[in-house]
Amino acid sequence: MDVVSEIKSRLNIEDVVSEYVQLKRSGRNYKGLSPWTNEKTASFMVSPEKQIWHDFSSGKGGDVFGFVMELEGLDFRGALEFLARKAGVDLEQYQSKPNPAAGKQKERVLAVLALAAKFYQLHLKKSRPALEYLIKKRGFSKATILDWQLGYSPTSGQALTTFLTKKGYTKDELKRAGLVSDRGGQLYDMFRGRIMIPLADAQGHIVGFTARQLIDDPRGPKYINTPATLVYDKGRQVFGLHHAKEAIRKSEFVVVAEGNLDVIASHQAGVKNVVASAGTAMTEDHLKALKRFTGDIRLSFDADRAGVAATERIIPLAQKTGVSLSIISTGDAKDPDELIQKDPMLWQKAIESKTYVVDWLVERYQATLDLKTAGGKRQFTDAVLPSISRLLDPVEQEHYLKLVAELADTSLEAIKSKVGQGSGAPAAPRRQSKVDSAQLDKEQIEYQKFQDHLLAIIFMQPTTRDLTKTLEASYFDDGPRRDVFTYLLNHPDFKGSDKSLKELKPHADYVKIMMLQFEELYADLPAGDLRELVNNLKHRLITRYIQNQKRTIATKMSETTDEGQLNKLMNQADKLNALLRSESGVKSGKSKEN
Repeated sequence: MDVVSEIKSRLNIEDVVSEYVQLKRSGRNYKGLSPWTNEKTASFMVSPEKQIWHDFSSGKGGDVFGFVMELEGLDFRGALEFLARKAGVDLEQYQSKPNPAAGKQKERVLAVLALAAKFYQLHLKKSRPALEYLIKKRGFSKATILDWQLGYSPTSGQALTTFLTKKGYTKDELKRAGLVSDRGGQLYDMFRGRIMIPLADAQGHIVGFTARQLIDDPRGPKYINTPATLVYDKGRQVFGLHHAKEAIRKSEFVVVAEGNLDVIASHQAGVKNVVASAGTAMTEDHLKALKRFTGDIRLSFDADRAGVAATERIIPLAQKTGVSLSIISTGDAKDPDELIQKDPMLWQKAIESKTYVVDWLVERYQATLDLKTAGGKRQFTDAVLPSISRLLDPVEQEHYLKLVAELADTSLEAIKSKVGQGSGAPAAPRRQSKVDSAQLDKEQIEYQKFQDHLLAIIFMQPTTRDLTKTLEASYFDDGPRRDVFTYLLNHPDFKGSDKSLKELKPHADYVKIMMLQFEELYADLPAGDLRELVNNLKHRLITRYIQNQKRTIATKMSETTDEGQLNKLMNQADKLNALLRSESGVKSGKSKEN
């Protein structure tokens, strides 16, 4: 048995899912409210028999691994480790070259970090100045201090080291955890006399610490972070994600602040979809980690020179990663924490009044440069055109090129010429903008739902397949949907049953989802109603396919000036129009018959 099968054999999918979704028994299955949409009628299903889940409102579905990947924002490896811990499976036993030492080291590092956090919490209770700083100066409640496991590192040089070694941890383990420094063979605590802010991964395991000065002293750094370790990587660590991920999913956007204490203040104020990067050093990996939860990212860095510079550095990373980036202004307040202390509602309004990043960039340089001089115009276009050249949607890019030309009081041709000469990064291939992707994503989900419902019926009810003879495999998304339809075309007499799991083994989970869908929605409907449904879904599927293809053709036509290629694309468009007219005629005829 492989490791995936072993984990599945030890875990009941309904038990894992019920940790996130309140489930109620519904016949042989379980039902609950979707964790991705704000629905009021439960449409999220779990089948213990098939070990599968399906969310009818969002179209998502899969096995227990897919569920954890979606909810926890993990890749497959992360989900494997997460579920292996839950199932009590030792992954080292399944590696081709087992390395039990590495796994044990990681476990010990996580354990010693968790114990260090408790040590710091205990010393916070003993330090009146540290408590006064957090409660009176920062305005944190005792509940907030406990929720975020805030602590204090004593000023003596070896208090933590002594405590942990007495608990059985070796000096090497303390080094691996980044808790001590070695001076001439003697170990000293890495952090002394500082407020301790634990850094946790997306599942809440402590992986390191940020330590802040209790009293600001220019002779030393205000903040110190744990160095890179087995479990901590500054370039990947997103502070507060374990507290924020549910709010991010519900709100469908995330706010990235500069400071960890900004995040804590925001959560205390009730705005919980807020996280922080490691200071202003946001990386592509940070963006990718957040993109697993949402593509709408809003930055709120400090309004000082470093914060503005960091924001500009993130713009190309966001465009490369394919997220929609906006900027939040805190006005006269230097950071979110200061704004929250004035009035939490001001912070909420600032988030809602976000500015799209390209607009922010144009406005910033328009305000700081003299656009009446040749030098000012050159600096202005040098600053904004690289970001505009990376915009993926041609209409959006054209809009900003015209705006820059107007502001610089020059011709559009001159601006396009400068972009073509390579003012900054080369222009990205023209395709659909991520800024417009929200609508496209909704359309794609609807398109996939048409496919799923249609396939569920014709898969489980062979008498309806004659209605889909005019459909082509290309109308279905590449992958399990297209493969299932092709299989049914080649096996018209196939009767939907568990045998299909063997015939379509590469898509076993998708087949189970189709079976669950049919059982829940269509099993009790008479044959006539099912045929009418298939005709309806077929028409909607073809119509949406045509719309998608015409959008693709329009994009290709905007990218080429080759006459032969244009004629070819026009012929394809004519064929699609003819198909649409034919389908509309068929639909109209059926309506008259009814």
